[in-house]
Amino acid sequence: MARLAQTAGLTDVQQEILATVRDFVDKEILPVATELEHRDEYPQAIVDGLTELGLFGLMIPEEYGGLGESLLTYALCVEEIARGWMSVSGIINTHFIVAYLLKQHGTAEQKEYFLPRMAAGEVRGAFSMSEPALGSDVSAITSKAVRDGDEYVLTGQKMWLTNGGTSSLVAVLVRSDEGHPEGTAPHRSMTTFLVEKEPGFGEVRPGLTIPGKIDKMGYKGVDTTELIMDGLRIPADRVLGGTTGRGFYQMMDGVEVGRVNVAARGCGVAQRAFELGVRYAQQRHTFGRPIAQHQAVQFKLAEMATKVEAAHAMMVNAARKKDSGERNDLEAGMAKYLASEYCKEVVEDAFRIHGGYGYSKEYEIERLYREAPMLLIGEGTAEIQKMIIGRRLLEEYRFQG
Repeated sequence: MARLAQTAGLTDVQQEILATVRDFVDKEILPVATELEHRDEYPQAIVDGLTELGLFGLMIPEEYGGLGESLLTYALCVEEIARGWMSVSGIINTHFIVAYLLKQHGTAEQKEYFLPRMAAGEVRGAFSMSEPALGSDVSAITSKAVRDGDEYVLTGQKMWLTNGGTSSLVAVLVRSDEGHPEGTAPHRSMTTFLVEKEPGFGEVRPGLTIPGKIDKMGYKGVDTTELIMDGLRIPADRVLGGTTGRGFYQMMDGVEVGRVNVAARGCGVAQRAFELGVRYAQQRHTFGRPIAQHQAVQFKLAEMATKVEAAHAMMVNAARKKDSGERNDLEAGMAKYLASEYCKEVVEDAFRIHGGYGYSKEYEIERLYREAPMLLIGEGTAEIQKMIIGRRLLEEYRFQG
């Protein structure tokens, strides 16, 4: 068992789940991850294995066929999976957020209809907020839904949809004017729609097109796509929660747990980078001895290990806060910000330890070096996290003069 990133106070069940996932990562993901990543190939065999383990239903309540586990258990599993290959954790995360949205905000009928099949991995989820022109400014969404009898007609273009091709259920955030007069605050006129579709690319249902995969620097294997709605008709009973105008709050709740997930991914990638760095430092010799015996390299390893430990502790704290039923946007923002920044730094130090070989596609650290930057922007940039953290701190420490 590795010395770093241990988590105190876990139950026997949690420890058993994590040991099973770690064993799967070591045997089924790490040996093939770099080869699949270089080919930008969807890891179907890995996904099938995770489905058999029940990972797609990890946080779905037992009454719907899931394991009913906590956010902490889920985050620790994500940490292990990201240590093997971050893209795989992305495949699970988008599914998990949609299941979480349904569990927290869905109608009884929506939960009964979707959650058992999501727990079994038969229905795979994705969620969509971003658009080509808005980045992190969710309030600027222009995609819209117009009521037409018992249906809504959706029009607009969405961007950066993880699992856009492979998913069969997409939670889409759009603007809905129904019951929201002119001048209503933007975040009060948004609605989340549950859009079912066929997996694949092209026109996947009338009025809905998934053009194809976006070619990316890293985060390969998982399909990242656009989503184009042109007269897409959705029944009124597929409004998440049954009431329009609640979409912004629902999605922000989902993003809150998503930020814990991104923090967990940063922890996992950083752990793997440290493992690679500390191993290579003991194998590589210069000036007659392993480079690990040079003080400059030892300093790097010390800094890397400290960052791995600190990021893990903050991620665990954010997950436990959410599990306790408390508001955790401050802790989740801090954890996401610190873990993603530290991940980038730990990966770069491991890259430097590898020297020229770190630049070779033959070595795993080259893949990690391209994967880490995604965490700096996913689920809100570092700057967005600092805005959230700063506002929450001013709420908590309001000057009463």
